[in-house]
Amino acid sequence: MGGATHTGQKRVDSFDFESGRILARKFEVVSRLGAGWEGEVYHIRELRTGIDRTAKFFFPHRNYRERFSTIYAKKLHKFRRCKVIIEYRTQETITYRGLPVSFLVADYVEGELLSSFLDHQPGRRLTAFQGLHLLHALASGIDCIHRMGEYHGDLHTDNIIVQRYGLGFDLKLLDMFHWGAPKPENIRDDVCDLVRIFYDAIGGQKHYAKQAPEVKAICCGLKRTLILKKFRSAGQLRDHLETMQWQGRNDKRRRR
Repeated sequence: MGGATHTGQKRVDSFDFESGRILARKFEVVSRLGAGWEGEVYHIRELRTGIDRTAKFFFPHRNYRERFSTIYAKKLHKFRRCKVIIEYRTQETITYRGLPVSFLVADYVEGELLSSFLDHQPGRRLTAFQGLHLLHALASGIDCIHRMGEYHGDLHTDNIIVQRYGLGFDLKLLDMFHWGAPKPENIRDDVCDLVRIFYDAIGGQKHYAKQAPEVKAICCGLKRTLILKKFRSAGQLRDHLETMQWQGRNDKRRRR
């Protein structure tokens, strides 16, 4: 699938690599994991070692002179100590329909997309306490990014991998970062996205009226000005979760 840019150059809007395809004589495509504005993410396997990896392929018209792939690689390296970030390995290039295509190779993370994980829950939602654990794991991970003056910019349930769920959540971010110099507004957007994920994970508008006061004090009816008055960064949201006192009703639900 493709076309042409305004300069007349070829444009690629989808790679559609099929399972079993060999790339750069080094990797075999296993499956597609997701897609975004700047490219697509695939599960690949090293031919020589059999090790599974993740690869992000950049659309050439979005990655002029490899600008975005280079920025992305440097950011992955910068945040290598943040627990929610998948560890970066190397950068490679292939030719696709006559165009050079850069892709970044990172560790492969086993798990389930949060969107799919929620679909498998009773009533397709989490209890309030489960949702608070999810929100705490996300806020703690994003706080690591915010403390470095950066932001994520595209938080949603199809960009979050649930690796493990027990007392808490182990999470990884499948895709990261929109481009541009970080601004306070970007960090505030992340905070609102975190609250929105929590709101949706515990049932959204359908169940909101019956949620405990402590839950509503976090969601603020999804009113941006109220959320940001309380939480101006992921760290402030995390601190609130760690010090809040639960005095609301027991979290009950009907099992269907």
